[in-house]
Amino acid sequence: MSTLTDAIRADLTAAMKARDEDVKRTLRSLLAAIQNEAVSGAKHEVGDEDVLRLIAREIKKRRESASIYREAGRTELADAEETEADILARYQPAQLDDADLAAVVDKVVAEVAQETGAPVTMKQMGQVMKVAQAATAGRADGKRISAAVRERLQRA
Repeated sequence: MSTLTDAIRADLTAAMKARDEDVKRTLRSLLAAIQNEAVSGAKHEVGDEDVLRLIAREIKKRRESASIYREAGRTELADAEETEADILARYQPAQLDDADLAAVVDKVVAEVAQETGAPVTMKQMGQVMKVAQAATAGRADGKRISAAVRERLQRA
């Protein structure tokens, strides 16, 4: 069992005692997703890295849903989705700011250029993205990483 899962369970217990329905509903949903991940196939025990990936995926789902609800004029549902995303964001590591993300992308582009022995072009964006996502380890959203990589490669 991961220490992050234990912390989520403890926070769920605290939310139940405090009668905080939003936190309770969100954490129950997250724990159910963790349990589903653990029992899907013959998968290994779910560790902290798996939980962080799962949290990022759940946040992305909720932000996309909120956007769709806002476009449809359902602000109360959009607000509920954003509240849940904010609750889940508490369990993510501190996010990189734009300058730090740009520095990571520059470093990754230099590494890929050194590996290939040639300047990196847009054709190698997928290769750079793979290394950049591993380097950020959940500290930046995929869209932000993609935008930073694209901007860096277009400058080159």
